[in-house]
Amino acid sequence: MTQTTEFTNRIVLVTGAARGIGAATATQLHQHGAIVVAADHVFASSILTEHAPNWFQVKLDVTSQQGVQQLVDNIERQIGAIEYLANVAGILHMGSMLTVSIEQWQQTFAVNCHGAFYVCQCVADKMKARRRGAIVAVGSNAAATPRVNMGAYCASKAALNAMIKTLGLELARFNIRCNIVAPGSTDTLMQQQLWRDAEGAKHTIAGDLDQFKVGIPLGRIASPNDIANSILFLLSEHARHITMTNLVVDGGATLGH
Repeated sequence: MTQTTEFTNRIVLVTGAARGIGAATATQLHQHGAIVVAADHVFASSILTEHAPNWFQVKLDVTSQQGVQQLVDNIERQIGAIEYLANVAGILHMGSMLTVSIEQWQQTFAVNCHGAFYVCQCVADKMKARRRGAIVAVGSNAAATPRVNMGAYCASKAALNAMIKTLGLELARFNIRCNIVAPGSTDTLMQQQLWRDAEGAKHTIAGDLDQFKVGIPLGRIASPNDIANSILFLLSEHARHITMTNLVVDGGATLGH
């Protein structure tokens, strides 16, 4: 049942919305009454289509600046003003800094950093003219804590962190807030690719000193909804005096870093 909230009948764009954190975020916003545009590269059609009341779906490759601009323009023309942006699209390539390929390094930055830049720039430009809006990007606790065999991912998320905070500084005078939610281990396909066997979650919680990981003090893996809850909070008026903040949601895995 749709809840009547501040999101009711207001338009939100969610990238990476096909699964995991993106899907949970889009679903929660829709349940709170928002008009959701769910965008992901795995969706079939690049035509903005209403699949259910107030639920639009569209194929989007965030690494294409032209494609991003076209989608944002189409949303504004066909549906209305984008009030909120949740930039969740992301990619992970595993490999040491000595063995990760140039193609993997470039693709990681293309999605996690450049793609986020394209989406944020296009949406923020529309928001600036209206002098209102809220943006949340999904970063990672790995942006500030090195992880073995995750160098490209760590670096791309660190760049995203700096970009969003700078954007928030520039847009604060226009009543636009920009924040980051930085998850730790979350039960998604991206996380599951790190697990070697059925005991993967258990090992992640316990930690691995050979990998310099201390484990998760709260003793659990986050669900996508745990992260989506934090995204909705930062988008909402409950966070109206919060901007340029990196909210770490990792069960204490980085010891409050």
